[in-house]
Amino acid sequence: MNDMHYPWLILIPARANIREIHELSPDDQQQLMKESCLISKALQTGFQADKINIAALGNMVPQLHLHHIARYENDVSWPQPVFGQHPAQPYTEEHLSLMQEQLKACIQGQANDLHLRWHLKY
Repeated sequence: MNDMHYPWLILIPARANIREIHELSPDDQQQLMKESCLISKALQTGFQADKINIAALGNMVPQLHLHHIARYENDVSWPQPVFGQHPAQPYTEEHLSLMQEQLKACIQGQANDLHLRWHLKY
């Protein structure tokens, strides 16, 4: 997510016309949970987050997607949810590149022992 306030990733299962987790096959549900845990752990350890927020909203974008947001007790929205609290602060190109590299390293560090069936896009 293009918001410098928080390290924020969105996990989107590569399955067409899926709006809800329960619409996934049981195997895909388990894979989604594994990948969600991988992203959560990567964000928490890689960014020393105080808390990881996970949300499966979809009111504006119906395709199933899970928000993974690293939260800090001193972030601009704490302790409130991040949605609608503050306008997003877009990354500069330089900061975006650095964030992408850090996220890739964190995720790959967690993914070594996990078979990923869904492609990670950066």
